[in-house]
Amino acid sequence: MGGRDRFSARLGRRDFLAATGGAFFVCALGERQFTVRTARDVQRVDAAAASLRRPASARRDRVDSLSFATPAPAPGGRRREYWLVARPVRWQVTPRGYDEWHARRVPRVTFRALAYQAWSAGFAHPLGPPRIPGPTLEAEVGDVIVVHFRNGAERLRQALTVHPHGVRYNPEYDGAYLGEFTRAGGFVAPGEEFTYVWEATPDSVGVWPYHDHGPNHTLNTFRGLFGAIVVRERGAARPDREYALFLHNFPPQITGADTVLHCINGRAFAGNTPTLRARVGERVAIHVIGMDSNFHTFHIHGHRWRDSAGALVDCPTVGPNETITAAFTEDNPGRWLYHCHVFSHQDAGMAGWYLVDPR
Repeated sequence: MGGRDRFSARLGRRDFLAATGGAFFVCALGERQFTVRTARDVQRVDAAAASLRRPASARRDRVDSLSFATPAPAPGGRRREYWLVARPVRWQVTPRGYDEWHARRVPRVTFRALAYQAWSAGFAHPLGPPRIPGPTLEAEVGDVIVVHFRNGAERLRQALTVHPHGVRYNPEYDGAYLGEFTRAGGFVAPGEEFTYVWEATPDSVGVWPYHDHGPNHTLNTFRGLFGAIVVRERGAARPDREYALFLHNFPPQITGADTVLHCINGRAFAGNTPTLRARVGERVAIHVIGMDSNFHTFHIHGHRWRDSAGALVDCPTVGPNETITAAFTEDNPGRWLYHCHVFSHQDAGMAGWYLVDPR
């Protein structure tokens, strides 16, 4: 390979602008709305979030005065308890500094992310570092999911929450900031704790996201504060291989990189993103969740599966906070590429490997 070819095989910081550099996004915060174009804008949003105080409860309508009982498991169900702490973490988006798909160097990007961390009962000790995505919360129909949450991001100085999709909950456990109508779980200040209780009802079966929905939820979800909920039928068998993949991006205003990084589970480019594995004959389920403002697609080379309507697909679309599941019995060994088929997303990092062993 000649000198020119060797150079073109690398990806410099300015070439890293490949697809979507210069993007901006909008954050609504209290009575203010911010257009976030630069890192300084991020600091302004954080300062505004830190200045917010816990709202006094408004009582404009009789529904605002309703009180709600804490739900209990259905007969035969269980309390599935989790202890989560929201923590800042120095996160490596491209830890290898290399894109294995295109055999090229990419800049190593590290920034201060925000992630959920699993702890043992009673917040006795962490069960691992904060990770993107956060711990997967699992339940069966009839269970209640009990999430003991601590806002451990004291230096960020702003309220955080946990808001679920897919499960049943009453307003007390919504985990959403609602301005003057906010209930306790929608404003968990730094150092405070709150316990959410959600019901896994028959119509909750599936895979759903959870994420911050506090006052600064747009910015903090962009930082990595999200995870997955899996609800199964009572007694249902698990797949032999099961993965939850979040398709999302890290804006340059947050990371300090030259461009938007299109990621899978907090990493960008094959060799950094999750490498999935299976064996021929195994039942595989890959749950794909959109977690930014874009529409993505999910494609696995050499594979097809049936969607919820029974049609064979190999590149379905997934939108913001939507989930699709690629479920199949593996029969095609080898190294396969998986990726978003929006070209500007795949070339900016949204791709990875799926390795199938024949034995």
